[in-house]
Amino acid sequence: MERRTFLQALAGGLAWGARAAQARRPNVVVILADDLGYGDLACFGHPSHRTPSLDRMASEGARFTQFYSPMPFCAPARSALLTGRYPFRTGVTGNPAPDSGVNDIGLPAGEITLAQALKPLGYASICIGKWHLGHTADFLPRRRGFDEYLGILYSNDMRPVQLVHNEAVVEYPVVQANLTRRYTAKALEFIEKNRTRPFFLYLPHAMPHKPLAASEDFYTGGSSAALYADVIRELDWGVGRILARLRELGLDENTLVIFTSDNGPWFGGHTAGLRGMKGNSWEGGIRVPMIARWPGRIPGGRVSREVCGLIDVFPTVCRAAGAPLPEDRVIDGKDILPLMTSDARSPHEALVAMAGPRLSIVRSGKWKLHVRAPGPENPFVKDPAGWVDPRGPDGVTLIAPFEQARPDQFPGLRSGDASREMMLFDLENDPGEQRDVAGEYPDVVRRLKGHFDRLNAEVPAAAPRAPAFKGIKRLKGGELRYDLEAGK
Repeated sequence: MERRTFLQALAGGLAWGARAAQARRPNVVVILADDLGYGDLACFGHPSHRTPSLDRMASEGARFTQFYSPMPFCAPARSALLTGRYPFRTGVTGNPAPDSGVNDIGLPAGEITLAQALKPLGYASICIGKWHLGHTADFLPRRRGFDEYLGILYSNDMRPVQLVHNEAVVEYPVVQANLTRRYTAKALEFIEKNRTRPFFLYLPHAMPHKPLAASEDFYTGGSSAALYADVIRELDWGVGRILARLRELGLDENTLVIFTSDNGPWFGGHTAGLRGMKGNSWEGGIRVPMIARWPGRIPGGRVSREVCGLIDVFPTVCRAAGAPLPEDRVIDGKDILPLMTSDARSPHEALVAMAGPRLSIVRSGKWKLHVRAPGPENPFVKDPAGWVDPRGPDGVTLIAPFEQARPDQFPGLRSGDASREMMLFDLENDPGEQRDVAGEYPDVVRRLKGHFDRLNAEVPAAAPRAPAFKGIKRLKGGELRYDLEAGK
């Protein structure tokens, strides 16, 4: 065979091989609820919420009962999920908020997201929903590897609440009752469009972050408790629609689906007996539900009680897809596919979680050490009776039902030993963190503190941040700028 003919044949063979390898690469769907409590789903212990789709997903896959957010706030958790790195490494240790003048926080361009890691392998990608990793031009989703974006760039209670497609506002103000349904429809469209190639669907839903809202098909009205249940039912419905579409298209056995939450619940949610809530380092703030499903790869009905977390999503997906991990940076997460498929042990000696820019707790096996005092169980409201939400629905710039949950609907335990530094809890026997046993197990305290200190040495000193202004402004939307006040 002539050299030219041989090279042509070789090139053709390699191209065919690449196409065949690409066809075998799994699709990846990551569904991230916002402020969903550990106990908000029936399969995680809620006494009345109806979640048949997620319950079925758990029965057909693996349910994780010791799964952690590295920080009990939105943006840092999302940075960890998409990069596999603790928030102190990415610099995302707070929330961007245009109506508070916080416009300079975002995921740096030097970080590598899941979308960027999968792109060289031929993956199509989309982010649908809450981004919250920077809302100014340099931080937008398509600058971080996603092919397409549809959603609200930050929390759905931060004005201006506007729906953005790629880099253009397509709806303002936003009728929030339509969000779950609209995001689900876009996800189904994306799956259909990319059915013949590997795809990465990242679906960070708005719900059940406040303000709660459900479409007319799910809204029953009457109370905030009923509204919360409506929101959860619609969220579950959306997951069911996605799973059904994957089956209909014959993609079921070639798709890894992960469902989890960014942090613990706000008022009205449920922690299934854990202490605290969103915003603090008690278990109610950082332990979240997680379900993984991959028919043919993940056995049905598995329950993993091994310690792992959001930082593990990045390396796990990369391994499943055959993408190499970046070698020029620390990846804190570990591949937990073995935990999904077998009785493997946690790949982590310990996990940490943060409070603002500082490390706060360390979790290892059944032990949890609060190196820094975890603070009050309710970190948000000093006067529950007189509380008025400055980011509540107003019927004009923020459109959602008015029967929102209030501070007296506390989602977690508020009892137990008083908060202080160096508290140790045996979570196997005391999941509600009621009794500090640091004095009984000094060797455990020293071991966990040693791990904390080794990692804490890598945490950069945090520069103090001065607020751009005091209070929250009612910004007007309609375009990607954040200097227009409503009513002016």
